[in-house]
Amino acid sequence: MASTVGPAPTTPERIRSACARAGAALVAVEGGGPVAAPVRHLLADGSFAIALPVDCAGRADGSASGSQALLELTDYAPLPLREPVRSLVWVRGRLQRVPADDVTDTLDLIAAEHPNPALLQVETPRSAPSHGDPRYALFRLEIASVVVTDATGAEPVGVADLLAARPDPFCEVEAGLLWHLDTAHNDVVARLVSRLPPPLRRGQVRPLGLDRYGMRFRVEGKDGDHDVRLPFHKPVDDMTGLSQAIRLLMGCPFLNGLRARR
Repeated sequence: MASTVGPAPTTPERIRSACARAGAALVAVEGGGPVAAPVRHLLADGSFAIALPVDCAGRADGSASGSQALLELTDYAPLPLREPVRSLVWVRGRLQRVPADDVTDTLDLIAAEHPNPALLQVETPRSAPSHGDPRYALFRLEIASVVVTDATGAEPVGVADLLAARPDPFCEVEAGLLWHLDTAHNDVVARLVSRLPPPLRRGQVRPLGLDRYGMRFRVEGKDGDHDVRLPFHKPVDDMTGLSQAIRLLMGCPFLNGLRARR
């Protein structure tokens, strides 16, 4: 069960963030089981670039019009929890191989936005022998539908809304920030948890998520798991604003840290 208080990311924003930090991605092509996809990148035209193992590329190339496929993105909680999955994103569509002449440019575009070592293992017209045999082939998934499901339920999202949204500014550093808070600043976490209504903290409370609008906590109680949001006073966009927002949330009067008297 989830309790949402105050402003929160829109559903398209949540999906864009999940896509950027997804800990696992599987692709199921019609006629076969799911395979891991180390590269999955939303392109500006509303399709996903996906790298598939070369040994299953033949199945994906099954017809001239492409093969039906399902991409599943899993967003895991940064900290160990009883239920580690925060959300699932399902993208259905038709899968087609990227033309050989476009592969290198597409890989360069992906690398400029999200560098990924697996890009070096994607087959290109001039795959370098020094990199070993290519392990992946590059495909494009033309989106037919997108659905996200989490503690609040399941909701579809249109491609236009998805493209108009942007990932949360902290989505790629969120895991490190929450680990640091949980392991090195238990006092800060305790102060933040104390701001939650008493009925919402009956159980073990751990940080669940962080975004520009606030923080989320997971309450693991005897009656099940409950998620609750603690909103910031206003949305933030950088680390300075985030630090001040957390201090304000704690009730700390020193928004910019302690200062020596003059």
